[in-house]
Amino acid sequence: MNAPPFTGGRSLLVRSAVVGGAGIALSAVGAAIDPRRAAFAWLTAVVYWTGIAVAALVFLMANRAAGARWYTVLRRLLETIPSSLVVLAVLFVPVVLGARLIYPWVDPRGLPADQLHLWEHRHAWLNLPAFVVRAVVYFAVWIAIAALLRGWSLRQDASGDPALTARARRLAAGGLPFVALALTFAAVDWQMSLSAFIASTIFGVYWFAGSLVGALAILILGMAAASREEPLRGAVNANHVHSMGKYLFAFTAFWAYIALSQYLLIWIGNLPEEVPWYLVRGDTGWRPVGIFIVVFHFVLPFLILMPRDIKRRVRPLVVMAVWMLVVHYVDVYWVVMPALSPGGPSPSWMDLAALAGVGGASVAFVVSRLRGHPLVPARDPFLEASLNYEPHQ
Repeated sequence: MNAPPFTGGRSLLVRSAVVGGAGIALSAVGAAIDPRRAAFAWLTAVVYWTGIAVAALVFLMANRAAGARWYTVLRRLLETIPSSLVVLAVLFVPVVLGARLIYPWVDPRGLPADQLHLWEHRHAWLNLPAFVVRAVVYFAVWIAIAALLRGWSLRQDASGDPALTARARRLAAGGLPFVALALTFAAVDWQMSLSAFIASTIFGVYWFAGSLVGALAILILGMAAASREEPLRGAVNANHVHSMGKYLFAFTAFWAYIALSQYLLIWIGNLPEEVPWYLVRGDTGWRPVGIFIVVFHFVLPFLILMPRDIKRRVRPLVVMAVWMLVVHYVDVYWVVMPALSPGGPSPSWMDLAALAGVGGASVAFVVSRLRGHPLVPARDPFLEASLNYEPHQ
């Protein structure tokens, strides 16, 4: 298959870079006006975009480990999304610098006795030097594996060496536990440690499930944009679109299952160390946000995506992808922001500035990594099977 280097996307790159630069500049202004409010907005944006990048990496590795063939025509898009972790690692630095404003365990003096007691018992894990070291390890694991998988894929474009496919499969299978553990511990460090009143063993899975919905949404948008031009115009067929729709539908349901499981386990346990986390989100001004998430993150998407015809058409999937990205941000906001404003939501322009700053920089970097390389892994041994993909095969 003829797959020349991709030279498009320049306007998207420039617009994303401008949006990212403006968002970062406005966030810096916000930090000068209200440092704590800006720090929480920045943490929310970093958690949102990092989760999507890591979930895309997990999805890539799972397909690699399984020897999947159907997604090969889309793999270049998928394997480039996690490259944004390089930028996100840099953008995590403000979270470290503002940790004292965000996390109560950095300086628990002055807290009520019950909270002080809990934080003292967690000090061996939750202290700033260990927090920073672990964050470096998390990003190092994610970035290294993502770079190797993408690098071997690009090398195969030039050499056609089938051994690179086997090498990537071994790395994906062996590396998945390390990526998953890093994601789980990052969820504990960055989100769960905002409160002394939660100790959920599936919190990392909850973050992953929502982030994977976001990653699939990004991949659908990339597929829709890239398939307007060759070589993807003739490579992506209705069966590829259908499979992406089925994944979006399935993981929307999976997110709901994990969210309900976590809630039921804490509700049934009725432990004073855990229940307050949900009380803040269920008996205050945050309750409407929780209801919004239940309805628009699960109920309506589940009903809309259920028909087969919807999942086989690009335009409805694009609309649903955009919506799922919006509602996933609301979900992350609902997890993070009650630590700042327990009485109810307090939206600020700083939230949009941080979201645009982190997102714009990430998207611009991903597009820059796509340019100059074929959009399709033209010499992959599974490409022919992917071009002729039929679900029953």
